[in-house]
Amino acid sequence: MSSFLNVEASLTGRRWVGLDPEQDRMAQAMAQQTNLPQPLCQTLSRLGVPAAQAERYLTPTLKELLPDPSVLRDMDIAAERILRAAQASEKIAIFADYDVDGATSAALLINWLRDMGLSATLYIPDRIDEGYGPNEPAMQALAAEHDLIICVDCGTLSHDALDAGSAADIIVLDHHLGGETLPPALAVVNPNRQDETGDLAHLCAAGVVFLTLVALNRLLKNQGKTGPDLIALLDLVALGTVADVAPLIGVNRALVVQGLKVMGQRNRIGIKALADIARMDTAPTSYHLGFLLGPRINAGGRVGTPDLGARLLSTLDNSEAEALSERLDALNTERREIEEQVRIAALAQAETRGFDTPLVWAAGQGWHPGVVGIVASRLKEATNRPSVVIGLEDGIGKGSARSITGIDLGAQIQRLAMEGHLIKGGGHKMAAGLTVAEDKLESAMVRLSELMEKQGTGKLGPRDLRLDGLMMASAASVPLVEQLEKAGPFGAGAAAPRFAFPDQQIGFTKEVGQGHLKLSFSDGMGAKIDAISFGAAENGLLQALSNHKGARFHLAGRVEINTWQGRQSVQLRLEDAAPASH
Repeated sequence: MSSFLNVEASLTGRRWVGLDPEQDRMAQAMAQQTNLPQPLCQTLSRLGVPAAQAERYLTPTLKELLPDPSVLRDMDIAAERILRAAQASEKIAIFADYDVDGATSAALLINWLRDMGLSATLYIPDRIDEGYGPNEPAMQALAAEHDLIICVDCGTLSHDALDAGSAADIIVLDHHLGGETLPPALAVVNPNRQDETGDLAHLCAAGVVFLTLVALNRLLKNQGKTGPDLIALLDLVALGTVADVAPLIGVNRALVVQGLKVMGQRNRIGIKALADIARMDTAPTSYHLGFLLGPRINAGGRVGTPDLGARLLSTLDNSEAEALSERLDALNTERREIEEQVRIAALAQAETRGFDTPLVWAAGQGWHPGVVGIVASRLKEATNRPSVVIGLEDGIGKGSARSITGIDLGAQIQRLAMEGHLIKGGGHKMAAGLTVAEDKLESAMVRLSELMEKQGTGKLGPRDLRLDGLMMASAASVPLVEQLEKAGPFGAGAAAPRFAFPDQQIGFTKEVGQGHLKLSFSDGMGAKIDAISFGAAENGLLQALSNHKGARFHLAGRVEINTWQGRQSVQLRLEDAAPASH
């Protein structure tokens, strides 16, 4: 396929790629049939939406997209047991993972049970001392004091730990890849169990917990009772879904769209306090969830106290909400500093091994386990390769892996554990965790690299920049951007639309913050647009565009609405540029 606008190597070294011919034809036909704007049709076509379904796709509803919870195995058993415990005022413990998905899943259950008049015990393991998932001492202690333990966002592979908690009934609500056998639990509700259809494999744990609450409210309705308000909980589901990088397809789209509306009402005091401290001054979007709120909630589990996020999301006390938000914000700043040190070291080490290998990996003594996942994401973005980053201490390595679209990393890491290369490992397609003996590290990475090559990662070239089409400066209006946003929310599995503005004249340029670039550009026919490019000093755009000397450029990125003093205007979030040859 020929490159878009003939850009084979942009200023950031990328090839520009447009829609394939079939998608292009679909977009043109859709524009004719629906009268929707051409850029919107190009985006919908790229997302695989047929013309006949375009209008419905733009207004996703839970009524239409929410599945019957009972299609998931063990769901009815789980719902009946939880309701029985709630109505008999039994002692319930919630064992949750320490990330955002775990925190939102726990908060969903805590809120629902509180509305039923019950106070649940929250237990979140320490990332460094206890590691991921249920462990035997914690489960034994919880089982001695509780009638029911609900494991959320963990537990599917925890056979020994769940066995240690057998004095209580145990329910697992999870989404991580299941093994050949299930752990000893009353119910394991997980769309990624091996005996599931896979139709709901895109759900994160918060989505699974929400479906469980739907099943619980249905049981209450059958008893002639009204259950707690589930719509009010959708802000938590949206936050967990986006922060866990779950694909924004199917019911996940409706959960996030509706959840953002609920969050916009600012009724949950924990999220309100965190949004204020993160200086979120516009209506929430999936970007805010993934890049402003999510990292702060995650910070407690990464470098601080693991239960801070779940406590913030479930508190009813304004003072506690403010104190927890301030603590999480400070921990997030600390996390960024630690992350940057590890990122520089990991990138240098991986570069020495070479970025053209099927797997990119790095390991270092004393690297903080709380940041290895983020650094793995940075390596993946820089190299377009599955990436693993491992922190070593006392002969043991604890690491995180991140994958690229089309490469199932979780299954391969689980396979490595079964083959004896790892102490333990598991996850899902795009992300996984692993524990490895230091003396087996090299051989484990060689084996994982072999498995990655079989999936085709060795053939990948430099990252292409995928564009939905061209946009003229005069056509870039606020109503058009609002229509494009209806094709969202955008994120994993549904990339945001990007457009190229061809042959533009650069006007004002200014470096802002630490290496970011503000500029304005025009097509020379009157229409002028402002743009912002983050990290422009690092990728070369700052120098090239500031010293343009009158040259014209093709500019590529995402159009968004900028609100300033009550006025709205279109702004380009500039991601790349290439000289416009004449």
